[in-house]
Amino acid sequence: MLVLSRKKDESIIINDNIVVTVVEIRRDKVRLGFEAPKDVPIHRREVYEAIQATAMAEEADSAASESGNDEGRGED
Repeated sequence: MLVLSRKKDESIIINDNIVVTVVEIRRDKVRLGFEAPKDVPIHRREVYEAIQATAMAEEADSAASESGNDEGRGED
């Protein structure tokens, strides 16, 4: 993990097209601003993990449904 120190209104540039700026510092919270192309998703970790969990559950449900469709098919 790269750890950098920044003050209010200072920025970090990632890959020439993403800018992260320290917008505000309050006690134990730091507000960050992100400038990135629209095709780059940006999520808080807890939101990202929820999205991933939902996607995995949907994938598992889909796989279970597909395997369930093959059951009971036999020759009469």
